[in-house]
Amino acid sequence: MQLPVMPPVAPMLAKAVKDIPTGDYLYEPKWDGFRCIVFRDGDEVELGSRNERPLTRYFPEVVAAVLEQLPERCVVDGEVIVPSATGDTLDFEALLQRIHPAKSRVDRLAAETPASFVAFDLLALGDDDLVPLPFAERRARLTQALSAARAPVFVTSATDDVSVARGWFESFEGAGLDGVVAKPTATAYQPDVRAMLKIKHERTADCVVAGFRWHKSGDVVGSLLLGLYAADGALQHVGVSASFPMKRRAELVEELAPLRMDDPTGHPWQQWAEAEAHAEGRLPGAQSRWNAGKDLSWVALRPERVVEVRYDHMEGTRFRHTAQFNRWRPDRTPESCTYAQLEVPVSYDLGEVLSGA
Repeated sequence: MQLPVMPPVAPMLAKAVKDIPTGDYLYEPKWDGFRCIVFRDGDEVELGSRNERPLTRYFPEVVAAVLEQLPERCVVDGEVIVPSATGDTLDFEALLQRIHPAKSRVDRLAAETPASFVAFDLLALGDDDLVPLPFAERRARLTQALSAARAPVFVTSATDDVSVARGWFESFEGAGLDGVVAKPTATAYQPDVRAMLKIKHERTADCVVAGFRWHKSGDVVGSLLLGLYAADGALQHVGVSASFPMKRRAELVEELAPLRMDDPTGHPWQQWAEAEAHAEGRLPGAQSRWNAGKDLSWVALRPERVVEVRYDHMEGTRFRHTAQFNRWRPDRTPESCTYAQLEVPVSYDLGEVLSGA
């Protein structure tokens, strides 16, 4: 492979802001998938991830689409996504399942839950290195180069109208998207630099604290394990809250000490280590293929304390990202912490987003 921009490349990143900015920006939907830089040189294709490790072997159908539809020699920044079975929203859980060591499993999932590629930047075309060019010019070259693209390859929607971007922010969430990205039109591509802006949904939820994990550095709290009660009365593990200063982590050890259960008998998640328990809902002991070998042991707490956390959106029954600690809620009972409190986004068809409607 000989391209003007060679792998690996760390993608340009975005920093979070509270509101959609105005000025010389192009606005795009924020796709909820795997960031992916595609390198193609003739018959050679490499799919690079955000951590610069290849994704190529996990998405053979994306490689085939690249060979069929992308220019002969190019470097394209974008996102690998998996639409849901109905095709009207994104399915991040299905996307996670695509990362598997067995080729037979990879091939089967490529047929059962095929991925798509959404392009949003062009870093090289032919012998031209486009990295130094302003984004507005790169975007124009991208839309021209992929003008004939068809499913499963798409060029992301974009607008310079902030009112349209605000409409996307509200409506596209129903299709499983993650917010809006604002990209300065005059900026060169800056690998591993937070040169863009991202605006994500932020909501609050009252959750039961039913356990914690120790921090990797020692005897302080690493993360709080959060739960919500389902309609059948079961306490479902919905995610973690983990961003604390070290002083606060030490304080939490003392605050939670009265709730610790040396014997977890009777705890709602006491059977987390049993494989069959994971089939009905992901419990805090479930191993992740992204962190194989990581210590996921946890300390059980009597589920009596309620915390208010900030979150962006749900993925199925869980918080998509780490929730942020807001405050303790001594005025709330654990039994009041149910899924009914969560805001349900307005439905929006993914196909309309992909088509630019």
